Amino acid sequence: MAGKGTLATALLAKQKVAHILHAYDHDPKHESYGLEAAEALGIEPDRVFKTLVADVDGKLTVGVVPVTGQLDLKALAAAAGGKRAKMAEAAAAQRATGYVLGGISPLGQRSRLPVVIDATAEKFETIYCSAGRRGLEVELAPADLIRLTGATVAPIRA
Repeated sequence: MAGKGTLATALLAKQKVAHILHAYDHDPKHESYGLEAAEALGIEPDRVFKTLVADVDGKLTVGVVPVTGQLDLKALAAAAGGKRAKMAEAAAAQRATGYVLGGISPLGQRSRLPVVIDATAEKFETIYCSAGRRGLEVELAPADLIRLTGATVAPIRA
């Protein structure tokens, strides 16, 4: 993976967090980045989490939910201490995180955004999330992801 590092992988290395990188050939025609990752890596889709950026009362906030579900915007707003949430504009999400859609990682974002991780993450020994580019997932303990992102854990899966 020399020369293929991301802000997320750099953060994991700097913090000496146990993790495993999983690369796969991304198919741009696939309908779902997360389900593609689960299929390509042969893992249970509920263990693969997608990173979504929402606007909660005018403040960008990250929701991390299983790829098999949707983000409950009302629950995200409540968990983030806000009243209303809507999905952020793609350009704003990419600008704030430093990642492209389909490769947004909750780790190592350009701007440190508030993060809320769905409570189902804690039922697994390890989970998968984007490592910062399409076709690259990182497997790590949910507790490490929560600690590194300063995340709130709440039921935000619709």
